[in-house]
Amino acid sequence: MSGEIILVRHGRTALNAAGRLQGRVDEPLDAVGRDQASRVSSSLSTIIDEDTLVISSPLVRARATAEAFGRPVEIDERWIEMSYGVFDGVPQGDVAPEVWARWRSDLHFAPDGGESLSAVSTRVHAACDDLRNRALGRRVVVVSHVSPIKAAIAWALGTDSSTSWRMRLDTAGVTRLSVSRAGVALTSFNEVHHLAVDPERRPDA
Repeated sequence: MSGEIILVRHGRTALNAAGRLQGRVDEPLDAVGRDQASRVSSSLSTIIDEDTLVISSPLVRARATAEAFGRPVEIDERWIEMSYGVFDGVPQGDVAPEVWARWRSDLHFAPDGGESLSAVSTRVHAACDDLRNRALGRRVVVVSHVSPIKAAIAWALGTDSSTSWRMRLDTAGVTRLSVSRAGVALTSFNEVHHLAVDPERRPDA
């Protein structure tokens, strides 16, 4: 018996478009983001059925994207975005180079009021462990954010969260994990073909 976990990054927000670290800032989707949510749900519509479980981060940008799938949405706090603490809402270019260097070199580093990559991994890996059995024989769609999705990929690959610095995820990008009693495998990463005809799509943070 096999199944699939489909990880979907939420659609774009105004803070994404402005290149700011969003974190726990509860920003809604902008017009492009709403269109992206519609496109990603349409692209997966042929495999979404009554048995499909849809799970979302509690933040409004993720919930709105999840609701586009037309299924009941289960909220799981463990899929919330990483808190950047004092850097929530700050332009990426305004974060000092030494802070970025510390983030990259120390998985336990957390900015003031924020969360470490290690802490994100702990909660996301627990959520993934729970989903592994629930996904057997069915599809589970999880709508979340950059850091939790990267942590879920690291869980599937059996690596630590340092690999997150080598991944790039677009808004409304789709990543797939196959699930079986034998294990978990990454089967696709950051699918964006459903957005290709959108002239306003741009890489965002």
